[in-house]
Amino acid sequence: MRPELVAVICLIIIVGVSVLSPKLRLATPIVLVVIGILISLIPGIPPVHVPSEIILAGVLPPLLYSSAINLPLVDFRKNFGAISMLSVLLVIVSAIVTGFLLFAILPDLNLAAAIALGAVISPTDAVAATSIGKKLGLPPRLIAVLEGESLVNDASALVLLRTAIAATAGTLAFAGVGGVAIDFAYSSVVAIGVGLAVGFLTVFLRSKLRDSVLTTAVSFVIPFIAYIPAEAIGASGVLAVVVAGLYTGHMGAKYFSASTRISERLNWRTIQFLLENGVFLLMGLELKDIFLAAIAQSDENNNLNAVGAVVLGIGAAFVLLVIRFAFVAPLLSVQRMRARRRDPGGAEAAEATGWKGGVVLSWAGMRGVVTVAAAQSLPESTPYRNQLVLIAFTVSIVTLILQGGTLPWIIRVTKLRGVDEAADHAEFATLVDELRAAGLQVLESPEVSLPNGEIVDESVVDRVRSDADLRSESAWERAHSENEAVGTPHRQYRVLRLEVLKAERTALLEARGRGEYASRILVRAQLMLDQEESRLQQTDGSDMH
Repeated sequence: MRPELVAVICLIIIVGVSVLSPKLRLATPIVLVVIGILISLIPGIPPVHVPSEIILAGVLPPLLYSSAINLPLVDFRKNFGAISMLSVLLVIVSAIVTGFLLFAILPDLNLAAAIALGAVISPTDAVAATSIGKKLGLPPRLIAVLEGESLVNDASALVLLRTAIAATAGTLAFAGVGGVAIDFAYSSVVAIGVGLAVGFLTVFLRSKLRDSVLTTAVSFVIPFIAYIPAEAIGASGVLAVVVAGLYTGHMGAKYFSASTRISERLNWRTIQFLLENGVFLLMGLELKDIFLAAIAQSDENNNLNAVGAVVLGIGAAFVLLVIRFAFVAPLLSVQRMRARRRDPGGAEAAEATGWKGGVVLSWAGMRGVVTVAAAQSLPESTPYRNQLVLIAFTVSIVTLILQGGTLPWIIRVTKLRGVDEAADHAEFATLVDELRAAGLQVLESPEVSLPNGEIVDESVVDRVRSDADLRSESAWERAHSENEAVGTPHRQYRVLRLEVLKAERTALLEARGRGEYASRILVRAQLMLDQEESRLQQTDGSDMH
């Protein structure tokens, strides 16, 4: 089958599943994995294999960069304690425990190779968990921890994997546990430096460009500008990408234009959607051939057959879940005690994650793209290599389908609730008031003038002041409205204005059909209507995703 036809079919499947899965109350990644498995079982379907280098160096950097620029640095800093413990210490503990278990079970597998597989199956993938959590209203702090953990633990796991593989080959610069620690520290510290440097330089460069198309185009290469040099000097390319993304997302609000931020957000959201879901579909498509490869190798080595590898994968998934529960419980207890000590009875203590959040956080530890790609990067000389890859695939698919499929039920059973919408509306209205007060300071001068010195007519000043007042009033109306279905005056205004725009758009299409106006004039008019419609929809909250 022609590659371009395969790409089109995959795109249709991804979009179709993304439309239908919410109606079935299922997470899109889970459905895509199942569909991929079913397609691979159809007779005549050729083997599907994508080299791990393409996933790790071509797909993972833009995926992580997209997630990083959309994760507020404020949330990352606020939850840094939990994120760092889950993404570094838990990854190391999980890798060592599962590695020792595999070392004990498989006689021909050396300890370094066993820990390498432990590193492969340790990092979590928050895509399915956060998509479910956001729909069911999980607390924002819990979502931020899941997203932050998923960003950083990929780097931790890949650094640990590389160190374990180097130990297997006897190429570590420093021997022993100390050597592993030095290698890990070097990879992390240098990666942070590279990420900050790339973030600073690219933000500076893009802030000088006035065209949002150009600035967005430059953003497409940033993940690779961070990844490639970091890897070249032996650091973690993945961590460099994450740091560059966090820096860019934080500083973009200060140095980029509104059009650049909107363009970048939409383009990266599309890229993330296609890459994330494409990888989950690929996971399902590859499973059959991974299983057959394990069968072929088991014929050469009877100590572990393919079925045994699947059983070990299921067991490893259970062990990882137990480790996560055992780790999360004391972590949250310590955090609650610290929050109460720092802020007794205050907001920090109230926001601390309780036992319900701990259950959900523990259950949400699904595996995904990094586990699948990293497993296939194991050296060909590794004993039981194909079976180890099958174990990793089994862990990913079992956690995705079983934990991901039952996560909505877990959330409902624990009755974990997130944001109070009324309180959220009130807080938003308070912020709008604060912004309004700062903005109106510009109009306090007896003679308001433009930056070029031109004096502004009083009627124009009144109109600008009225717009600011209306925005504030609209925010407070929503905060005080008990029944939003009835609609506040400002909501009614927006709905009516959208109806007017619809009529204007119809008239524009008719004018285009008559050929009375130049195409450039029609395009300008369409852009004018599109911009106002987009603004009204965002104000109404109907397009805020």
